[in-house]
Amino acid sequence: MKNKLSDLNDHLFAQLERLSDEDLNSDDIEREVKRADALVGISDQVLRVADTGLKAAKLFAEHGDAVLPHLPQIGKKED
Repeated sequence: MKNKLSDLNDHLFAQLERLSDEDLNSDDIEREVKRADALVGISDQVLRVADTGLKAAKLFAEHGDAVLPHLPQIGKKED
């Protein structure tokens, strides 16, 4: 995978800096706000996926192999 969660953090702060630019005219501000909205939407999805992975790892750590059939992304599903 090319991107990491730390890259997402960098993108979010870069967008914050663009939105804070006092030299922006109204068209530039509108464009940056739309970009920020899109970035927030994508960021939310990325974080939800990461959170789901962490929850699966926590279940595995707490319950061991017994939970693997219920976590097909990290274990083999029993037929």
